[in-house]
Order: sequence, then structure tokens, then C-alpha cells
Amino acid sequence: MSTVTPFGTRLREAMDTRGPLCVGIDPHAALLAQWGLADDIAGLETFSRTVVEALADQVAVFKPQAAFFERFGSRGVAVLERTVADARAAGTLVLMDAKRGDIGSTMAAYASAFLDPASPLFSDALTVSPYLGYGSLKPAVDLARESGAGLFVLALTSNPEGAEVQRAVREDGRTIGATMLAHLATENAGAEPMGSFGAVVGATLGDLSSFDLDINGPLLAPGIGAQGATAADLPAVFGKAVRNVVPNVSRGVLQHGPDTAALRASAAAFADEVRAAVSA
Repeated sequence: MSTVTPFGTRLREAMDTRGPLCVGIDPHAALLAQWGLADDIAGLETFSRTVVEALADQVAVFKPQAAFFERFGSRGVAVLERTVADARAAGTLVLMDAKRGDIGSTMAAYASAFLDPASPLFSDALTVSPYLGYGSLKPAVDLARESGAGLFVLALTSNPEGAEVQRAVREDGRTIGATMLAHLATENAGAEPMGSFGAVVGATLGDLSSFDLDINGPLLAPGIGAQGATAADLPAVFGKAVRNVVPNVSRGVLQHGPDTAALRASAAAFADEVRAAVSA
């Protein structure tokens, strides 16, 4: 049995003390150019270091998008390792956005890469895809429990293509998305103050009252800012589960770089808006 404080407990504390905001670290080529940086290792490193140094003391979670680092090969992964280490050293939780999903020993290897404390990419939580069947995630679930880490399972994503899978109806009349939420509720049963197994649920999806989002775990909500959703939309979308929502903002904050003060001001404004909406 792990003696490490579970991710859900650590996340609840971070959200209550720093505010609920999750800021992406998404160094895609267009954003690097907007910052006046080259699309190379030096630009990648400057971008990532600037985001962490500017925001590590005022956001609950950083969410590095692994693909934007992996595109540079081993040198890019080395930058990702340093980014994760720097963020965690500063006391910010790290959610690795890698969306891994496979079966058996391969899923176990993915889990080890991001959820084993001995790994240089060890993160507080990992996004995973359950669409080889929820049971295929068992190696990640087991290792997350052991290491005190968390998972965020793709359940109701904001991309329009997701609906053809996630809203497909099973023989029992329940949608695939609802099935994933039910699995997560089971994982989190009895956890206090919040379970460690979360769902990814798009903030742009509108009325989700037909889904039971009260999974006793965190709900990562992409779509705030550049994708069109606002903090004021959260109560209508998430209902009574809104207190467990972790709004993810990437471009909405990052577009204000590389000026450190502007990054901080933007993140603070989003956090204030979320606090006001959630507590209303």
C-alpha cells in the first residue's frame, strides 16, 4: 500500500490554495514564432523555462503536451524532463498530456515512463485513452495507485470527431462516454477529499446534464479561452460537479508571452474568473 499522499488529495489542496487553474505548456511552432523564438531546441527550452518561472507559484497544475517536445527527438525529450523536474521542484503539480493507450505489457511500459517515481519523466498525473477498453488501462491504474499519481481518462472530449465514439450507445443503452465516467466513479469510491482518477470533459460541450459527472474525482476541462468557452460557462456545463473542475487554459495565457508580467496577469485573471464562477 502506498504511503505517498494520493494525487487527488494533493490536487484538492493545490486548487484550494493556488486556485483551480491548469496552464498548458504547448510549444508549437506558431507560438514559438509569436514569442520571437526559433522553432528549435533553444526556442523550446527558452519557452518552457519562461512559462515555469513565470507561473509556477500561482497555478495548481502545469500540463505539458508531450508531442510538442517529442517532435525534436531525444533532445526535445530532455527538455521535457527538465521542464517536469523544474515545475515539480517549484511545487506545481504536473499533468503529462501524452494520451497513452495500449494493452498489456505495452500499456505497462507507458505507465512506467510517466508514473514510476524512478523515471525522469515521472509526473503527478497522466492523460490516457480508454478506447481499447477501459480494462486495458489497468497497468496505469495500478501503478498510479502505488505511486500516488493520478490519471485523466478521455471521456467527453471537445473535438467534434470524438462524439462518434464517446456518444455511441452500447447494448445496455448507456453511451461509451457515460461508461467511462462510471468506471472512474468506481475507482474513486470512498476517496476523500477527492479521488485521483479524473475525466477529460470539454468545457465547450454545453449542457451535459444527461451525464453523471459526479465521479468524486477531478474533471479536466479544456476549452477555456481561445477555444471559446469562458469561466462563466462552467456551472452550466458541469452542474454540481463544478467544484472538482480543473479548467485548462493554454493559448489564452501563453499568447501573452514572453513577457513574464503579462503571463502572470493573464493567468491571475483566468483564475479569478474561475473562482467567481465556481463559488457563485
